[in-house]
Amino acid sequence: MTKLAVISGGLREPSSTRLLADRITAAVAAALADRNLTMSAAVIELRPLGRPIIDAMLAGFASAELESAFETVADADGVIAVSPAFNASYSGLFKSFFDVLPEETLSDMPVLIAATGGTERHSLVLEHALRPMFSYLHAVVSPTGVYAATDDFGAQHGSVGLSARIAKAAADFARLLQACGPRTRRDVFTEELTDMERLLAGWQPPGGDDNVED
Repeated sequence: MTKLAVISGGLREPSSTRLLADRITAAVAAALADRNLTMSAAVIELRPLGRPIIDAMLAGFASAELESAFETVADADGVIAVSPAFNASYSGLFKSFFDVLPEETLSDMPVLIAATGGTERHSLVLEHALRPMFSYLHAVVSPTGVYAATDDFGAQHGSVGLSARIAKAAADFARLLQACGPRTRRDVFTEELTDMERLLAGWQPPGGDDNVED
């Protein structure tokens, strides 16, 4: 069973960002089914977490609700991340969530990036903002993202075009998930402790050899 965390950064209700996230999730499930793989998906809506995210940035401590979201991401085999576009970038709330997410949570994590916006002019948000951010966080970013403008949710022609782009992105992500396989969750604390133990094991006090009696 492939476990996905679906992160939706929509700021309104109803949200086109959440709608796109749901459509991508359904397409990924279908693409995995074609490969005889099953999946489960847990959705993380960032809008209700706005205050806990800011509190975590200011105080350095996450609430139980935010910790639960962190745990969902850390326990996943892959992430679908969708943000509304603001001035050709991701939203502040979306970025802030990943700013407070514990370090290395996304290391080696397959991620499908997507965004919504008012016009096609913001479509480069995928390559200019989201892909660099997730690459910096050491995620394995799927080669094909999805951008949806307002018109994509309206006319039939736009809907058909969006469906085709979603299907292509889902197929690429399914291949990536299958290639990566079940993800082994990193334990950063244990890794750092092990590194420290190795350093101490190889350390000798100054002049240590001179203290040995013949």
